[in-house]
Amino acid sequence: MSFTLDTSEARAVASQIAAAGPRIGAAGSAVLRRTAAAVQADAQALAPVDTGNLRSSISTTITGDGRTGQMSAEIGPTAEYGVFQEYGTSTQSGTPFMGPAFDRQVPGYTEALAQLAAAAVLG
Repeated sequence: MSFTLDTSEARAVASQIAAAGPRIGAAGSAVLRRTAAAVQADAQALAPVDTGNLRSSISTTITGDGRTGQMSAEIGPTAEYGVFQEYGTSTQSGTPFMGPAFDRQVPGYTEALAQLAAAAVLG
């Protein structure tokens, strides 16, 4: 018994996926940057304010560029008491600001990534 397997279509799809990588990476980078900025803005708006130090200490650090396949965003306060404001202490309940900001932006981020993936497969 013998058979012939035509792999030309699989090779064509693999070539398309490889070519789409930089485009998807750049678009994914933009999505991550927009989402990180939105989380930061929401966290700053939600942060409790006494002197304004906590709010002004919330910043974003982006690592990677998306073209290498790895990119991350770290968003949070540098004020050392930020964690106590978020989670509380044994004597005071917290006033969450980072968690709610993240939760508000995750659905849009997930949807944007799904659209990128769909465009890569269909495009």
